[in-house]
Formats: sequence, C-alpha cells, structure tokens
Amino acid sequence: METPDRLDGVIDVTVAAAGDATSDGDAIRDGTASPIRTITLDRPNARNALTIDGLEALETAIDDAEEPVIYLRGAGPAFCAGADLEAVSNLDGDPEQAEAFARLGQRVARTIADSSSVVVAGIDGPAVGGGLELALACDVRVGTPDSSYGEPGVSFGLFGAWGGTVRLPRIVGEGPALELGLTGRTIDADEALRMGLISRIEDDPRTVAEEIAGNADDALCVLKRRLRDDRERATQERREAEAFGRLVNAHADDVESVLE
Repeated sequence: METPDRLDGVIDVTVAAAGDATSDGDAIRDGTASPIRTITLDRPNARNALTIDGLEALETAIDDAEEPVIYLRGAGPAFCAGADLEAVSNLDGDPEQAEAFARLGQRVARTIADSSSVVVAGIDGPAVGGGLELALACDVRVGTPDSSYGEPGVSFGLFGAWGGTVRLPRIVGEGPALELGLTGRTIDADEALRMGLISRIEDDPRTVAEEIAGNADDALCVLKRRLRDDRERATQERREAEAFGRLVNAHADDVESVLE
C-alpha cells in the first residue's frame, strides 16, 4: 500500500514493503513483506536542522506509525544538525522558553524510543548535537562510510539537551561520553563503530531496516519493550532541560555570533 505524506514541509513520510525501495529510500511499491515506514528529515539546505514545527512534525510521523519498522534518514548531505540555531536565537535568552524547547526535543526522542516500531537510523553525513541525540534514541544506528558524529554545542556555550546526557553514556560508556561532549570534537564512522555509537557501517543503511523487517512483528515489539525498560530517565531529562535553559540565557550572544 502506498502512503506518502509530507508534514509541514520538513518531514517526508513514505511506506514501502521491505525490499521494494530503491537505495534513496523514497520509492513506494506494493509487496508482500512487512512494510517499512521511511521518515525523511527534509531540510537539506539547513542540514535538516529542526525547528519547533519540525520537531512536532517528526513526533507526529513517529506516533502515527503502524508499521513494524521505521527507517529514519536525512535528505541531502547530512543526517541532522540538531536544533535550528536560528530558532534557538529567537528564544532571546529566555530560560523558560529554552527549557520548553529542550523538553520538546526530549519528548520527540522519547517518542522514538517508546515507539512500538523498531526505529533504525540510517546516518549519512553529519549527525551532530540534537541530531546525534535523535539517533541515540533510535533502536539501531547504522552509518555510511561518510557519516560523522559529534556534540559541538560546548564550543558556543551550549550542549545538546534532547536526552543525550542520559543516552550517550549508556550507549558508549561514561568515559567516552564525557570526552566526546567536553571536547566538542567530531568523530568519523570507524571511530563511532569502535565506540559502539553505531552498530554497523553500510553503504546503504536501509538494508539493515529490511533485514529487521523480515522478522516476526510481534517478537520485534516485545523484545524492544523488554530491552528498553528504563525508569530513571525522567529525573535526568528534567535536570538536562533546566541546565539548557540556564545556558541559553547565559550564552545568547554566543549563539548570535555563530549565526553571523
């Protein structure tokens, strides 16, 4: 069944049977295998950075999924640059607005993590800041040889606050998470694989989504639920959002300078 949709001009949703999509993930054909919902972050000129509207559209696209597997990708040369810095600048240093923005990003990441669908991130190009954190919320992360990863916000007085301080150390360990976050450096696909940040490097990450979609839907759902049992996240995310609000207030001028 063909179900293409576009939400607010920034999220493109297509559904295709496993094995029926071309390498860019956009073809829609009928098939007998379990379907895959492909969600494309579609602001290539902005490296798929997300505004409030974009985050809400992404949340809707994830929430509406009835397919057993979701494949999340970015259009153009980047996976996702995270929060749109112009949107952050428009918060005018207001800590309450900044905290609300962080909470929205956290909510979207939780929607990904809590989805009954298995969510596979196909990462080509940079996944940085909030873009990395959305990838961390996915169940499986697969990078191309050209993918890269980082938390560069510390260089202009911020940090990614969409659940990354919770998920990054759990995925790669506390030491590597601290080093990556505190230096603000970017790592390539090989280092990300060694670190455990991604599980595989593939020229076409969608093939992993198709491999997963070939398994029993009910088993996928139950296994994900058991492995995702996480009861301490809320407290850490609240502290993360509050800290982000204070930093946006303190570094409003630094954010402006990045945009100049």
